[in-house]
Amino acid sequence: MTEIEKATKYQAPALEKGLDILEYLSLKAMPLSQTEIATGISRKSNEIFRMLVCLEARGYIIREEISGKYKLSLKIYNLSHRHSPVDDIRTAAQYPMYELAGVLKQSCHLSVLYHSQLMVIHQSKSPSPISLSIEEGSLFPLVLTASGKVFLSFMSEEEQNNVLKSNDVFKKYSKLQQKELTESLSKIKETGYYIEASNLSKGVTDIVVPIGNMETGIVAVLAVSMLTTEYNEGLSLEDIIMEVQSCAGKILQRIGF
Repeated sequence: MTEIEKATKYQAPALEKGLDILEYLSLKAMPLSQTEIATGISRKSNEIFRMLVCLEARGYIIREEISGKYKLSLKIYNLSHRHSPVDDIRTAAQYPMYELAGVLKQSCHLSVLYHSQLMVIHQSKSPSPISLSIEEGSLFPLVLTASGKVFLSFMSEEEQNNVLKSNDVFKKYSKLQQKELTESLSKIKETGYYIEASNLSKGVTDIVVPIGNMETGIVAVLAVSMLTTEYNEGLSLEDIIMEVQSCAGKILQRIGF
């Protein structure tokens, strides 16, 4: 059975209608009437009445007393915060990263943003007797790491500017250095991955890809840090990039995006 056939066979119209309502309300900054919601999700007003009543009864939406308009409650937010997102990302990444380390014979690590710094949350060690190791929980400056630059490159322009203006390393850069960095961030965003000789360890090359994209948002970055002279002889650099991107895609899928 194809994916399309499965989707057709197992359709749940009522559930889809409810999800459409919740997703549409999440995009709006102000409460909306039944008619406005119906128009926004391309349905008739009477089609969504029962679903609105159900969602209100279950506490997912709130109806304002005076206007009668609907808005999201904090229930979805509270549900999502019952589990640590970092734990979810780490769990989703463990097996794909184990496979990646086995294929490349190189260690790989996963990092997230933590108070405007880069924090390593998981490492999968190389099966080779000699390999690089980056301890989980380690914190690094965003500007000085390839992984940090990938994070910065996928931020909105406003967020990126705010982070850089408050970054002690960036503030010490000359105007030319600042310009070169911001230009490199634009190129990283266009390319979708980044390769750089490490600024923190001599003789190390970092290959980094984002976990996510502009639509889903960047939840983490995946990096392979290898000794510059120790590229896998059986794989070209292009092959290595493809393997890392494939691993990132598997992690994103396991997270649920």
